[in-house]
Amino acid sequence: MRLAFITGLASDSLRSDEAAFLRASRPAGIILFARNCVAPEQIRALVGDALNAIGSADALVLIDQEGGRVRRLQPPIWRDLPAASAYAGLYATDPQAAVAAARLAARLTAEDLSALAINTNCAPVLDVPAEGAHQIIGDRAYGRNWQQVAALGRAVAQGYMDGAVLPVIKHIPGHGRANADSHLELPNVATPSAELEASDFAPFRLLRDLPAAMTAHVVYSAIDATSPASTSVLVTREIIRGKIGFEGFLMSDDLCMKALNGPMRDRAQAVIQAGSDAALHCSGNLAEMQAVAAGVPALQGAGLRRFDRCLDVLKVTCPFDRAEAERVLAGVLELPTHSA
Repeated sequence: MRLAFITGLASDSLRSDEAAFLRASRPAGIILFARNCVAPEQIRALVGDALNAIGSADALVLIDQEGGRVRRLQPPIWRDLPAASAYAGLYATDPQAAVAAARLAARLTAEDLSALAINTNCAPVLDVPAEGAHQIIGDRAYGRNWQQVAALGRAVAQGYMDGAVLPVIKHIPGHGRANADSHLELPNVATPSAELEASDFAPFRLLRDLPAAMTAHVVYSAIDATSPASTSVLVTREIIRGKIGFEGFLMSDDLCMKALNGPMRDRAQAVIQAGSDAALHCSGNLAEMQAVAAGVPALQGAGLRRFDRCLDVLKVTCPFDRAEAERVLAGVLELPTHSA
């Protein structure tokens, strides 16, 4: 039995109290941040120790390695990766080249992550930024046109899967119109639902076949004026599972974000009751981790089947021309849109 949550860890090595916690709770996975990543051998040791404590190699090991300003593995130790906006800039002049470059860069990233025993990347971002929205998404987006976002997002997701790394599309059903940074406060989007369906939700609908997604801590007042998507039964059932048609493994965004309030156990219960398959907790605070574990059920039924489909992605690696991928990525890194 494993519990329906994914947890962060405090530092670059597994503490004995964390090991005991992982052994007792058996989470669906762990997530790594810069504080956990010092050197390749150290990361492999940390992941190995965590999986040994969980008692299974069948666990997700997540990281945010989008590129640009959201990457936990930084140069000079690890590869430089451009923000999504660099591919958006290339797409403006050569869509085919942009799609190919995005896929190859993701394939290279998958190889880098696999070498560190990391099997899941919380990317691509499918949010479509709106004029006047908060810049928390900004250059993390693949453009301001949903068709372009979907095309590049599909390429990135496929590149990860070609390298046996699970992509997690985010932030479903869309964070692009948010008027605030949900790390710091709760955004409220008042856009009519028909407009949201025609733009913000559209990339997620086109990529609804992908295996995993992360929810948004954003209120869509035209659908549910009282709860953010992550804790809203209405948004999860009617939009994410309904009109978007996403059938994959659904995890919440980080429960520690200030968009949410209340005790950590209540936050964990709320995202599960809304319809997420797993709660995500990132801070590495052990007392909070224990509260989250107490607030979630065992991963079972449909959620477990969706989780198992995620594990299937990790079993098959497709060959690729590494030298060509390196050459293409170097070209993207030289673009003015990357430098900006």
